[in-house]
Amino acid sequence: MTNRHRTEHTLTVAAPARTLYDLVADVTLWPAAFGPTVYVRHFEHTPRQERFQLWAVVNGQVTSWVSRRTLHPEELRITFHQEHSRPPFDSMSGEWIFRELPGGRCEVVLVHDFVPVDDSPGTLASIMAALDRNSPEELAALARLSGLGHPLPEVVFSFTDVLPLRAGVADAYAFVHRADLWAERLPHVAGVRLTEPSPGVQELEMETVTADGSSHTTRSFRVCQEGEWIAYKQLRMPKLLLGHSGLWTFSDGDEGPVATARHTVALDPAAVTEVLGAGSTLADARAYIREALGNNSRTTLSYAAAAVEGSR
Repeated sequence: MTNRHRTEHTLTVAAPARTLYDLVADVTLWPAAFGPTVYVRHFEHTPRQERFQLWAVVNGQVTSWVSRRTLHPEELRITFHQEHSRPPFDSMSGEWIFRELPGGRCEVVLVHDFVPVDDSPGTLASIMAALDRNSPEELAALARLSGLGHPLPEVVFSFTDVLPLRAGVADAYAFVHRADLWAERLPHVAGVRLTEPSPGVQELEMETVTADGSSHTTRSFRVCQEGEWIAYKQLRMPKLLLGHSGLWTFSDGDEGPVATARHTVALDPAAVTEVLGAGSTLADARAYIREALGNNSRTTLSYAAAAVEGSR
């Protein structure tokens, strides 16, 4: 029988405990806020209990698991456990603890309680390497976002575009899925490289050109559910963003097929004037990002519809 292990990673943050608790409690923000998280998809969600599937980068690879969490807002504590852990874990649970400190500070403790699939030195070393990399990164992200000097809703936010499809759902999904062809198909894509390290997971590097003529090279992980949705997490971003995740969904609505493009972003307030010019505000940055990313999504879907119709 393998041994149970417990780790604790701790960071003191110059922000109220409630602010930090609220950020961790909203798991939908994690792909934009936390580096390792790629996508979160809820199955159940109440104010106290939730069940979701989470995709994350662990030791350089995208893996996923289903977790349950219990929220304790009065105690500023969140407990979690994985329903069916994947190797190298036989089981995994833990908790987030937020302890108020004098001066409006908070001690954040991230606990992992796990049993490995075996007690070999190699297995334990792999687990500890992942926890010692991802946990401090998540704690540092909390400190960074809470220290930006603005209320979090002004910095981390989501927006959605819903577009009717002249093409069928399957055809539109296929166009977005075949991102390796985007340089030939989309005017705002200058170059692209796509690999599939595992079934349903893509790694995409892309050079895009914005309306003002500037060029950005981005790198993303994408998770694909055949014919239904494609989620992505941007790994290399333009200067204005600290984080960006997105979700394409394709469905048959009451008035015909539709596609939804949802973006969640974390802005970098320190880069606003450098990117947009002197006198620019955070509101200007939100409007700029909303238009730039929304325009790219709408353009992609309009070309998808045109390409499918042309092929017919």
